[in-house]
Amino acid sequence: MFSAAYFTLKSAYSTVFTEREKLKQLLEQDSSPTPQIMGLKNALAAESPCDKKRPLVHQISNESRLSITDSLTEFFDAQEVLLSSSSSENEVSDDDSYVSDISDNISEDNLSNDIDNERQSLGRDGACVVDGFPKHRTCLPAPCPNTSNISLWNILRNNIGKDLSKVSMPVQLNEPLNTLQRLCEELEYSELLDKAGETQDPFERMVYVATFAVSTYAPSFYRAGSKPFNPVLGETYEYVNEDKGFRFIAEQVSHHPPVSACHAESDKFVLYQDIRWKNKFWGKSMEIVPIGTTHLILPGFEDHYEWNKVTSCIHNILSGQRWIEHYGEIIIKNTKNKNCHCKVNFIKAKYWNPNVHEIEGSVMDGNGKVVYRLFGKWHESLFYGSPSSPICIWRTNPMPKDHELYYGFTKFALQINELEPKTKPLLPSTDTRIRPDQRLLEEGNVEGAEAQKQRIEQLQRERRRVLEENNLEHQPRFFRKSSDESWVTNGTYWQLRKDPGFAKLDCPILW
Repeated sequence: MFSAAYFTLKSAYSTVFTEREKLKQLLEQDSSPTPQIMGLKNALAAESPCDKKRPLVHQISNESRLSITDSLTEFFDAQEVLLSSSSSENEVSDDDSYVSDISDNISEDNLSNDIDNERQSLGRDGACVVDGFPKHRTCLPAPCPNTSNISLWNILRNNIGKDLSKVSMPVQLNEPLNTLQRLCEELEYSELLDKAGETQDPFERMVYVATFAVSTYAPSFYRAGSKPFNPVLGETYEYVNEDKGFRFIAEQVSHHPPVSACHAESDKFVLYQDIRWKNKFWGKSMEIVPIGTTHLILPGFEDHYEWNKVTSCIHNILSGQRWIEHYGEIIIKNTKNKNCHCKVNFIKAKYWNPNVHEIEGSVMDGNGKVVYRLFGKWHESLFYGSPSSPICIWRTNPMPKDHELYYGFTKFALQINELEPKTKPLLPSTDTRIRPDQRLLEEGNVEGAEAQKQRIEQLQRERRRVLEENNLEHQPRFFRKSSDESWVTNGTYWQLRKDPGFAKLDCPILW
């Protein structure tokens, strides 16, 4: 009896292994860069079905159910034809704009993820409990709504000849995060900046800074299907992360053009930027071109780094499975030290190239000699050294369970709009987390969110009209323009929060 059971089990494993190898061969011939296919490839490459770590079925997410044929069609449907002139994705208009055998050198925070995951359990409200103490939530109150009945083509066709930045899109196309919060989300891997602030060698510091610049794009991999809410003029957002040791503030400082400014600080770094976007529509895809500069100061070394952002492109915006890629070159300069700079190239996908999402970079001295080479993929990991003996400097954190049901949010993104009872009394009434349309969408109330969105847009139009009638200009409360025309903090937010407190201050009514 034992012998029969043994051979039955052996036969079953043999069948699984054979089918797995067939699937691997098919995937090797498929160049689709979609999250579904990439996830399936990574899962198959991770371990064999006989591996004792965990069953193969747990490595393949629901995102991987798309067939290879569908994925190939999706990729080649992304051929671009010039359709319209550029418009600003982020502009808040009258109607609100639409829309390993590899050495691992990861920080202790990343290395402890697996241990922490084993200690976590879910509370009744979705909040995480670690060692008996409540932590941040691990899912949203409601899954994302079904958008299959919304035709972007019909919306665009009915608005031919109009400024698309003034076309109001259905709230279902949004995700329950704001552009100001998206800027905060770029700090998910802030430990890389902490490492930079502790590293004596200037070239190694640049490696960490460049890696951080790349890591800011990682959360977008699963987020091509929706867009963030556009902030209204005067809207703010604060975030305090005691675990990571930084605090963050942001404000929508301009309406025409729409500009979002932010400032983050810790004991080891100061990071600030102001950013706006321009859109270019190319038939089946949309390019998002950022305008602005990111600044990083490391007080311990008196370094001041500056760098630009690359172009992002969402493919298949009208039909098919949407996917995102980033391409262009980031140039990082240390304005206090001309002897070290870095270039990172986000390589654009080619139909004949099966490798997608790749990046290549070089850290160079003042004479242009390469000191370190960087390579990897912006949505997975980054290495430095040589291809024969690479050292991993960064990997993405694991995605939450059922992330595809919750807008593709990372664990960090799930926390950003969380409104804790002890925090709410400390916030100004202009904080994004109090915004009703975004909150209702997060809770799954689409009709209520749409009604509130229209009401908030109308309030903004009325405020703008009052300013124009009185020949006045909006004055940002927490940011000011510097001598080089960039927006920097005026240093008042945290003091006002403490004394006298925002509840005692006269704040504008935004919603």
